[in-house]
Amino acid sequence: MKYFRLTTILLVVAFTVVALTSPHPTTAASAAEIDRNAQKALEDLYAKSPSAKTMGEKAIGILVFPGIVKGGLIVGGQYGEGALIKDGKTVAYYNTVAASYGLQAGLQKFGYALFFMTESALKWLDKSDGWEIGVGPSIVVVDVGAAASMTSTTLQSDIYAFFFDQKGLMGGLGLQGTKITRLEK
Repeated sequence: MKYFRLTTILLVVAFTVVALTSPHPTTAASAAEIDRNAQKALEDLYAKSPSAKTMGEKAIGILVFPGIVKGGLIVGGQYGEGALIKDGKTVAYYNTVAASYGLQAGLQKFGYALFFMTESALKWLDKSDGWEIGVGPSIVVVDVGAAASMTSTTLQSDIYAFFFDQKGLMGGLGLQGTKITRLEK
């Protein structure tokens, strides 16, 4: 019981430190802020990865989470808000929430973009009422090395994920479930 209390106290302290030292408030962002941050993050990703740009031109929609905060010590969590972009315009807003438990410690901030390549994968996003990664359409996480060899003819999965702008340090092993839910902004 002492171990559980200590872990809880440390998590509260860690998240409080992040909230107080973050250059941006950790409150929910406005629609305009999410739009601006998502578009900027996507532009930066395209500048760093020509394969992501090629994939973006073929995608039905792109769900961009520009700033996700993740922290934990044994028990962890993450949160971020993002925008679904179709034909260069934001059409909906989503949040991503995750909880994890296992051998882990640290704090980090990162972003990711999900490239939906099929209409059925995109429909699953809203049909599932809080979509969990690992359930539903298949996702391929693309790293920089693999992205260099991708072409439009080798793209055969429903969804591709690119992670970017990782800052901080989070290490460990654990089970994690990420839930993506539509927001009304």
